[in-house]
Amino acid sequence: MFTHIDHINIVVSCLNEAKAFFQECGFALEDEADLEGDWISAIVGLPGVRARYAKLSLSGSRTKLELMEYASPPSQRDPDMSKANQLGYRHIAFEVADIVSVVDKLTSRGIEMLSEIQTYEATGKKLVYFYGPDKILLELAEYPKCDPSAMKKDNS
Repeated sequence: MFTHIDHINIVVSCLNEAKAFFQECGFALEDEADLEGDWISAIVGLPGVRARYAKLSLSGSRTKLELMEYASPPSQRDPDMSKANQLGYRHIAFEVADIVSVVDKLTSRGIEMLSEIQTYEATGKKLVYFYGPDKILLELAEYPKCDPSAMKKDNS
């Protein structure tokens, strides 16, 4: 059956703007192309597709991020999928080493967090949601550092 997540596709209104946003967040551009013809129309189930595409990746991750800007048929947001409780895909979470510094960098660029950084008490994971290009709901997640001195020593 499934072996891993190959890619996540996000439809955007401006490919250049979305691409720049994710590159500033550490993604590297792997491929970029114009897509049109019967083959792409058949794959996505829409007639007369003309689109621009960019594939990006993070170092050390097999999962790719695909950004698509459709020229035809035109894209629209219906219903409003930017709310966290809507059915379907909701958000993409990115693990970070230092959530405070990443939040500081993003907010210095005018990106607004939906809340202060929160801590999930059961695990110590720190997290915060924010909107990327086209109100794409994104999450930052910082996992607690392993403290070797807190680990039990096995003297058997």
